[in-house]
Amino acid sequence: MTLNIETARHAMIEQQIRPWDVTDMRVLGALAAVPRERFVPELHKALAFADTALPIGHGERMLKPVLEGRLLQALELQPNDEVLVIGTGSGFLTACVATLARAVTSIDRHADFLDAAKAKLAALDLNNVRFEQADAMAFRPNQQFDAILVTGAVAEAPDAFGHWLRDGGRLVLVRGLSPVQETVRITRERDAFRTDSIFETDIPYLAGAEPVEKFAL
Repeated sequence: MTLNIETARHAMIEQQIRPWDVTDMRVLGALAAVPRERFVPELHKALAFADTALPIGHGERMLKPVLEGRLLQALELQPNDEVLVIGTGSGFLTACVATLARAVTSIDRHADFLDAAKAKLAALDLNNVRFEQADAMAFRPNQQFDAILVTGAVAEAPDAFGHWLRDGGRLVLVRGLSPVQETVRITRERDAFRTDSIFETDIPYLAGAEPVEKFAL
């Protein structure tokens, strides 16, 4: 069984993630080191390494491995970084970020997601993460960050997210209208922000950040 899991993990990285332009060796190393199968709901264990999004409860989904890899790479994390993860979900991306950065704050609206992620990271001796139950749209952090990862899409990037960055900090999020959304990296340059388009995708919206319906007369 262990051999089969390791074979599947290797195939996920070499056949799914690396061919999709994920070449950062630290990111690939994190994806290999964090046991994704431990973060997948029991009902879907057989699909832990499949190229598909997986339901995790509360109508939310664990992203495809290729998306996880590209989002992590877009963050350009450094070993000394302090990072905010908006949307803990399964906890897998938070665990990967924790292996790449010095300190992580991970927030989610759902207490059960946070409790499960906290236990899983503790079992992996990843003790550099602070979990907080919070709604991202009302969150008020008491610090700024070197990098911020948003794990759900937003119709428009909230201005507040950018102001939580330190100078030189990077915010990676998916924005726009489904089914054609754009992954961007927003870099703070003192009081200005530079936006780089990374790739197109389509993922579920972060709660509270969905498009506003427009009514035509």
